[in-house]
Amino acid sequence: MKQKHFIDSHKGATAPAVLLLIWYFGQWENTTAWIYLAIHGSYGIMWVLKSAIFPDKTWEAKCSIWYGLYIWGGLTMYWISPWIIMSTPIENSPMFLGFIVALFTIGVFFHYAADMQKHAHLKLNSGNLITDGLMAKCRNTNYFGELLIYLSFALMSQHWIPLAVLATFMAIIWFPNMRRKDKSLSRYPEYAEYKKKTSLLIPFIW
Repeated sequence: MKQKHFIDSHKGATAPAVLLLIWYFGQWENTTAWIYLAIHGSYGIMWVLKSAIFPDKTWEAKCSIWYGLYIWGGLTMYWISPWIIMSTPIENSPMFLGFIVALFTIGVFFHYAADMQKHAHLKLNSGNLITDGLMAKCRNTNYFGELLIYLSFALMSQHWIPLAVLATFMAIIWFPNMRRKDKSLSRYPEYAEYKKKTSLLIPFIW
């Protein structure tokens, strides 16, 4: 099996899992709970669609069932936020929920649009460094989008643990992947100049 099979199945299971938490803790009248279900659930559905339409080669690698279960277990850490929201329960203000939805929406744009640009470029202009569009000012625009997405999930819980989970994933998965990407891109003659003009993760900042 491939890593994507475990990742995709977990992403697709997010909406049912959150709905189960709403049922278990009786949070049918909690607006925060439903907004969380809407954004994290739809993110999972979009991920599965993306994986089918323009997949990321990173997750095409084969893996054992045990490593796949390890991936599943790790991704389940992202469900701590809805658990806190439903079990506490947490009810955010309309203004804060509006901010969360905006943050999530902007993150979705950067994440999926960047992945689509990379997919199209590799298909139509393979062998050349991507230096335009969403990659013009940031080398990892897709991860920047994911940062905004997962930050929106974590902030809704009003708790430090989901933020710590996000920071842990960034430290052990995101940043190593970014370093490997930079090392791979360094084979292009124009890479050194491109690196000087771009940020690693957050456009115009860092």
